[in-house]
Amino acid sequence: MNGAIVNLILLVPFLIFAIFLSKGKGASLLAGYNTMSDSEKSKYDEVALCKFMGKVMFGISFSLLLFALSEILKKQFLFVIGVILLSTLIILALVYSNTRNRFKKKV
Repeated sequence: MNGAIVNLILLVPFLIFAIFLSKGKGASLLAGYNTMSDSEKSKYDEVALCKFMGKVMFGISFSLLLFALSEILKKQFLFVIGVILLSTLIILALVYSNTRNRFKKKV
């Protein structure tokens, strides 16, 4: 049961961050983006980047919820689904965000 409590506690800041990003705010909290120079940042569509990362954070939050539910309900398949979802989400987000300059501003 302690694992479920830990997952639920972790879920709260992830959800808050997801909501914050989905509104197009908080780009300075994204690793990599906040270390760019101002001239480099001006090349990126900050709102689109934040909204995409917000969706990723909602997916991660859902995975954490599945982890907690698997502990509470004693259903191992929920944990497996959560791990598969989390792994797939991270891989797809990395591929999507690092191909075809998707978040660069159109000239």
